[in-house]
Amino acid sequence: MSVICVHMAGVQPVLSVGELLERANNGIVRDADEPKVIGDIVVDDENDERNADPCTAQGCMWPKATDGVVYVPYVIANHFSSRELQVIQRGLDSFSSVSCIRFYPRSNERDYLSIESRSGCYSSVGRRGYAQTVSLDRNSCIYHSTIQHELLHALGFNHEQSRSDRDDHIRVVWENIDDNMKYNFDKINTLNQGTPYDYNSVMQYHRTAFSNNGQPTMVPIPNSDVPIGQATQMSQNDITRLNRLYMCFQKHGGFVVDDALSLGSVLSPLPAPHSVPQGAVDPRREYSVCNWLLLLTRIEKKSQIQLLSSRR
Repeated sequence: MSVICVHMAGVQPVLSVGELLERANNGIVRDADEPKVIGDIVVDDENDERNADPCTAQGCMWPKATDGVVYVPYVIANHFSSRELQVIQRGLDSFSSVSCIRFYPRSNERDYLSIESRSGCYSSVGRRGYAQTVSLDRNSCIYHSTIQHELLHALGFNHEQSRSDRDDHIRVVWENIDDNMKYNFDKINTLNQGTPYDYNSVMQYHRTAFSNNGQPTMVPIPNSDVPIGQATQMSQNDITRLNRLYMCFQKHGGFVVDDALSLGSVLSPLPAPHSVPQGAVDPRREYSVCNWLLLLTRIEKKSQIQLLSSRR
């Protein structure tokens, strides 16, 4: 009988995105030229709470081009290895197969993502204007899940546990949270794009995130045994809310997405200084009120057909 020995040195268990982010940003002291960061989110001040739902009127969405695609320019710093570049590129490309978002190398666009290895993992929430840093520290952030997480921030989304309806779905155990980390559980007035609270969202932190004693800081309700914060990639709800916010439709590249769009994202103009680039249209003005009503009618008919089918 032959014996096969497998060398397991260096093999690490698969960690959730929340665990990776918490490890990457724990105890970080950032350089003087880096932006102010709370958790993994770039802010102007401690009262700055941005999310793609409330801030659409302030221009934080990336504009949609006339072909219906949302092109997001980026540059990648030259200090990444070839392997690291492959992981980053995979994360960027993962959006094109499930949405109308297309990350593409910048030429001379004013607003773009600057992907760099800085201190930990972080990003702004939504489009800020001009170059905005997405930090993917070479030592701790080059994972598919963390890249998707930070890119969703850049597209305008916040953490799941910050949702406006989170108290209906999780109980925050404040006494178990490190005093210096309680800001991670501030609620934001989100609209949520009509999607349910998602324990498996790539934006949801794990059960013991920011704990001061190893005990849970978040407990699902009403069933406390439900797994929470174990995502290693975008969930279907993450994809659905992304498509609803940016109004992605079946016509784009042949992919099929949910078209029950959010009414709150329609018709409000994009103010200066975030003007829509030449050749692009404001995604909230692409559809007239008439087309919007037709869309709602189509969605309602679809729901009625599904209801009748379920009764057979």
